[in-house]
Parts: sequence; structure tokens; C-alpha cells
Amino acid sequence: MIQPNPAIVAQGSVKRLPRIALWLFCLAYVLPGFLGRGPWKRADITTYGYMAELAHGKSDWWHPTLVGMGPEVHALAPYWFGAWAIQMAPSWLPSDMAARIPFMILLIISLISVWYGTYYLARSPLAQPVAFAFGGEAQPTDYARAVADGGLLAFIASLGLAQLAHETTPALAQLCFTGLLFYAVAALPYRPIAPGLAATIGLTGLTLSGAPTVGLCLGLGCTMVYLLESKDTQSHPLSSRIRAAGLLAITVVCALLASQLDLWRWYIDLPQANLAEWESLGRLFLWFTWPTWPLALWTLWRWRRQLLVDRFSSRHLWLPLWFVTIASVATLTTSAADRSLLLALPALSALAAFALPTLSRSMAALIDWFTLIFFSGCALIIWIVWISMQTGVPAQPAANVARLAPGFIHSFSFTTFLIALSASIIWAWLVIWRIGKHRTAIWKSVVLPAGGAALCWLLLMTLWLPMLDFARSYAPLVKQISVLLPDKPKCVFGLGLSRSQIAALQFHGGLVLRPVATGVMCDWMVADTEHFEAFSKLEQNSFWLRVGTVHHPADPKERLLVLRRAPG
Repeated sequence: MIQPNPAIVAQGSVKRLPRIALWLFCLAYVLPGFLGRGPWKRADITTYGYMAELAHGKSDWWHPTLVGMGPEVHALAPYWFGAWAIQMAPSWLPSDMAARIPFMILLIISLISVWYGTYYLARSPLAQPVAFAFGGEAQPTDYARAVADGGLLAFIASLGLAQLAHETTPALAQLCFTGLLFYAVAALPYRPIAPGLAATIGLTGLTLSGAPTVGLCLGLGCTMVYLLESKDTQSHPLSSRIRAAGLLAITVVCALLASQLDLWRWYIDLPQANLAEWESLGRLFLWFTWPTWPLALWTLWRWRRQLLVDRFSSRHLWLPLWFVTIASVATLTTSAADRSLLLALPALSALAAFALPTLSRSMAALIDWFTLIFFSGCALIIWIVWISMQTGVPAQPAANVARLAPGFIHSFSFTTFLIALSASIIWAWLVIWRIGKHRTAIWKSVVLPAGGAALCWLLLMTLWLPMLDFARSYAPLVKQISVLLPDKPKCVFGLGLSRSQIAALQFHGGLVLRPVATGVMCDWMVADTEHFEAFSKLEQNSFWLRVGTVHHPADPKERLLVLRRAPG
């Protein structure tokens, strides 16, 4: 027998998470990863390169270029945000740090959108808990707040969010605008003005951030959900039709905008019919969306009556399910699978939140114990490797670091040590708090996953940041190239270089790069090994002398040639 409503929640189980604690927790997750580092390869430094070109007036604002090359992601808004920030930043603030500020704001907006989107979905009539015969059931507002707290914690706990949400790339902008659209379609039945504005910003932002197709599919799908809801519901069917008409109008306008700006790009890259590629995609889905996907599946199972019987009146299930479906299809049909799957996390977290009121004590205990062991183990490994680099004891972790990142010199920072130590102490306190208090709060099962994810990310961005910055930055490679070049050369040819390498040479080395085919005569060249060999054979350019070959210390496969024009 299918249970009519699986949410049996008493008023004592919907105690809200203290707001100050929630805000501090979000800031502790947002700030690490944006502060204290340089641009990382490859998408991070590439996006910065386009921002810098726009900010310095070297590129057309409607057609961003980097040394004549257009971006791989045909977006506008993310490059504009960074360029405006660089232009408005004070002289003492590094330009790469200035470019990160709007993206920090985008991540904060994403977190807020997930909370409010989940909150308004939980306010839906069919999402409400069962009414008790003698009262005492959770009140609608308190219940919605508790579920929203759980949705936000599940979002932060998602393993795939950490790195991609802290890079200055179009993917983060797409995540933010997807979150805004998700909030808008969830809140439209309650507040028409603010959600209507959010829907406009969300769909327009997706269009200008390189995802007009995703925006079109999401807009049309949400329109269809509200149209079908108007047929299923017995009350206020006209309101659902009006909401559907408004969403459709905004979607059509954004589609016309994409056509006017020539932003439609079709990047269909279907998976190959081989086991290895499907296994890779399967692993991506498993770890990237952990721990939200098991909870989301549990939600669909426990709330299956609403899906099968009440159908589209259950907007708290159908709306997030549509967002997850579109993002999953994009993941399977594009080469940037992880960045496409990132767009599923807001809705997937909301789905996961509706599993929380239905979890048994044994299921909640299993989640807690697995989380405790997993994240405590990860934190311990991070600490052991850091201690080994500082003291040489134990010796093997330091030896592994020296082998993987030759040339890296570790250092000690009391500030980062104090931050990491404080975070570890708070984690221990959180574990004790979870075991001993507030056992009835429905969001309790995602406190440890979110806290563990935030702890490990913060430890990586403090204790391991110098090592990660060395391994993931182009600075060590550019430093070797700068030694072989004269001081401030007038121009340098770039041959066969990737967009990220070009951006790195301009940012870290201050070089003025020119394409070989421009007709400008440069005395120096930085070239990719394979491209230069083909170039010299084709053009018979024997007047280029090899000065040296450099490679990235942490990636020997990334090799570049430094060449000088022969005299005479």
C-alpha cells in the first residue's frame, strides 16, 4: 500500500538552525578558494585572460577575444562581471583578486537561491506533513524553514560543488542563474514580483553565460509543469495558467536575445559506445553529486504517491526533477560533463531535503557514521601530509610531494595554521553536538556531511594551498620562460599555445603575445613542441634558434619551447 504522505513531522522536529550559525557556516565555505591564491589552470586563468582583455580595452565587449581567439564557452556576462570589477578595483588590489569578487557574490546568491527555492517548494500544499488527529504537527512555515535548512546543507555537502564553485568561470555564473530560476519557479505561487524578476534575471543570465539551450529547456519545462498543474488542481487554475504564460514570455524573449547576439552553439558530444567512457560518466554521477543523489532517490521512492496519483500538482517534486533531468542530459551530451552536472546540484539538493522528514533513525545513524569516518579520515590525511612537509615525520608523504611537485618549497604560516586548527576543533565539537543534542531536528542528518565537506575544503585551502597553488598555477612554468627571455621584450610570437597558456604568459610574465600570421616581426617565440615541429617543416623556418625547453614541474607533459630569431 502506498502511504498517502510520508512526512510525519511533529512541531518539535522543525527547530530552525540558528541564522548566525548558518551565515557563518556559508561564509566559511565561500571564502576559502577565492582568497590567497593565483589563477589556476586551465579554465580559471583562461576566463581571467578574457576579462583582462576587456578591462584594458583590447577586445570588443560583444565579441571577447584573447590574442584574436574567441572563447571556448561563448558567454558574455561572466567576462563582463570580471572586467567591470578589474576596472573599478583600487590600484592596491591585484586584478585577479578583483575579478573574483563578483564570482564570490554569485556563489553567495546560489546558496541563498537554494534555500529560498527549497523553502517555497516545502510550502506547497502536497509537500506539507500529515495533520495529527489531536494537533502537534509541524506548522507550515516552520516545516518549510527546516526543510530549506536541510536543502542548503545538502547543497554545501555536494562533493562536486567545491572546486568548480570557487573558480572564476562561466560555469559558476550558470550555477547562480540556474539557482535564481529555480527559486523563481518555486516561489511564483506566493510572491509574483520578486520571483518574476528572478526568473527574468535567471533566464537572461543563462542566455548570456553560454547556456541559452539549457535556459530554453528549463523555461519551457517549467511552463509545462504549471500548465499541467492547472489541469490537475481544483483551486486557482487560472493563476497557474498566468504563471505559465509569464514564464513562456520570458523564455521566448531570451531565445530571441540569444538569436540576436548569435549565442546559439550546439556542442553535442554523445558518449562513445564503449564501456570505459560509460564507467567514467557513472563515476562522475556517483561522486560529484554525493551525498545528494541517494537522498534524492529516497525522496522519489517515499513520495511516489504524489508522482503517480497527484501528478503535476506536486510541484515540489516535478520542478526540481525537471531541472535535474535537463542538467543530466546536458552532462551526457557535452564534453564538459562536470560543469554541466554542476547545474543539477540546486534542484538535486532540494529533492534530497524532502527525504529528511522520512528517514528512520537507523538510516540517519548510517549517514552520520559513514560521514564521520569518511571526512575525519580525509581531514586526518590532510593534516598528516602537512605535518610531514613541515617536520619530515612521517617521511613518505613529504617524499611523495617532492616527487609529484619537484621544486616546491613548503613554508609555515601561523595564520593558516590557526584557521585550520580552529576548523578542526569546530568539527570535533560539531560531532559531539550532533551525537548529544537536537536529535529531533529533521535537518540533523545533513549537518555532518555539510560540515565535513566544508572542513576538508577549508583545510585544503589553508594547509595545502601553497602546494596546490604551485601545482595548479602556471606561475612556475612562466617563471622558467621569463628567465630565458630578455627583460620586457617588445613582442613575442605565440605558436600552438592554448588559451590558458596565453593568458598565463600575459598575466604572470607580462608578455605581449602576437599570432605568427599577423605580419609583425617579433624576435622571440614561445611555442608548443608539436606545433613548432610542423611549422618549421611546412614553412622551412630555419632562422629560429632554440633557446630552451621548459615544462611544468607538476606536469612534465606540458612542454614549451623558447626560441629566438637568428641574426641576419
